Amino acid sequence: MSRVEVSAERQMEASAASVYGYIADMVEHHPRFLPDAFTGFKVESGGVGSGTVIRFNLTAGGRTRAYRNVVDEPEPGRVLRESDANSSAVTTFTVDPSGPGCKVRIFTSWEGAGGVGGFFERLFAPRVMKRIYTDELERLDAYASKQA
Repeated sequence: MSRVEVSAERQMEASAASVYGYIADMVEHHPRFLPDAFTGFKVESGGVGSGTVIRFNLTAGGRTRAYRNVVDEPEPGRVLRESDANSSAVTTFTVDPSGPGCKVRIFTSWEGAGGVGGFFERLFAPRVMKRIYTDELERLDAYASKQA
């Protein structure tokens, strides 16, 4: 097995505080900018920031997988992390002030499969996920602009 990593980033017009708030609020805001690849998004407990537990399905590369993520905030107001309770997948959202707005980065890593399946996972999964994350960041930017 080897680690698989994927990331995407985008400059946003809205302030870092506003954008981070939209990402951290899993009840009112976060579901509103998710791409169609994410379905069945539900908040199990909490709702904003650390301690929140969410469920969703992600369809990528023709395969759908269920996730149950636990949220924590290693750097509240800047870094939010979602860790899948059923795998090694960890997704980190980092929001940094940049110019009049902010820069947002989504980074996910997980332990990939071994063998031939793992080879194809390492080859194709990052490309597919980068497209999904690029879409998510575009939607987040549009959403944040509308909220202002």
